[in-house]
Amino acid sequence: MKRKNKKFQKRGSSSLTKLSLFQKNESKFSKKCPLSIKNAPVIDYKNTSLLRKYVSDNGKIVSSKITSVSYGKQKKLTKEIKKAKILGLI
Repeated sequence: MKRKNKKFQKRGSSSLTKLSLFQKNESKFSKKCPLSIKNAPVIDYKNTSLLRKYVSDNGKIVSSKITSVSYGKQKKLTKEIKKAKILGLI
């Protein structure tokens, strides 16, 4: 009797065989920007309660990766936080 070569047999297609370490996960959760939604607070140097949410205990500005703020809003936030720091509001 001859043996069948199992190396070249097709495997059943399951979702686990298609996964790769280098592929992006499609079910990744991404947060929406809290400053871009409807009725969002205005970013201003006088609005210290809003600005304090984006400043750490040490006085450093928290990155947008942690706060999930969009690029444009993060730039505006940093500008306004720096203004408030210079004026002594924060």
